[in-house]
Amino acid sequence: MKARKIVYLLVLLGSGSLQAQINLGEKALGALQKGVTSFTFSDEDAANLSKEAVAKMDKENEVAGPKDPYTIRLNRLFGKHKNENGLVLNYKVYKVKEVNAFATADGSVRVFSGLMDIMDDNELLAVIGHEIGHVANHDSRDAVKAAYRNEALLDAVASQSDKVAKVTDGQLGKIGTALLSNAHSRKQESDADMFSYDFMKRNGYNVNAVESAFSILAKLSEGTESNVITRMMSSHPDPKDRALKAKERAVAEGLYKPYVKVTKKTTTKKTTTKKKK
Repeated sequence: MKARKIVYLLVLLGSGSLQAQINLGEKALGALQKGVTSFTFSDEDAANLSKEAVAKMDKENEVAGPKDPYTIRLNRLFGKHKNENGLVLNYKVYKVKEVNAFATADGSVRVFSGLMDIMDDNELLAVIGHEIGHVANHDSRDAVKAAYRNEALLDAVASQSDKVAKVTDGQLGKIGTALLSNAHSRKQESDADMFSYDFMKRNGYNVNAVESAFSILAKLSEGTESNVITRMMSSHPDPKDRALKAKERAVAEGLYKPYVKVTKKTTTKKTTTKKKK
């Protein structure tokens, strides 16, 4: 699913929810909201619902196969982190040009090939570490709960239950779209940034890649992709500020060095020519 389509779908979802609320009336809406806030939503519920939503997204996007260069690279980088911070993670690459990545409450990590194209290994690990932070900090659980609540408001049967009701395929698609939008609070984003820095430091990676990754996003927000990136990052802190905070922490810890991107070395065969006598 393309990023532009994602944004468009979110707009449609928002307007649809508003229309439903208007039609329900204040009394009926109050009853529904009371029902929605009363149900229990455990980590297990969040994981199960996220797993269903991600499975649907996997079917609707082109997923890189096991022998695809994108998958091979991600396996090389991320294979050792299938169990990270007590989390059991699974990961795949969506072969779409947009710059994005997300992680859900069930431990699913999805990386867009567009992101992999513009970041080196350490920068990519910094972004993935950030997404893992959202799962570890329960932001992903809260996001899927909020998405479920939005759908429950449109479904009187689900909202009156004290348990998480089965959602329709259409509702599942909207929940998946909401998860893709990265709609976390600014504090949650900042906390995930710190998790990313700690992830890099704990595993012996170059922590200065965190600053570099956010600097790349800052440049994208000013370039030809500015409309898409700006919408995607609208709820996030300014990437320039995030880069600066990562730099300040590295300086304070005596770890700061101007980041040099890691590029793949290419070897060329040297050819010799015999001089004519």
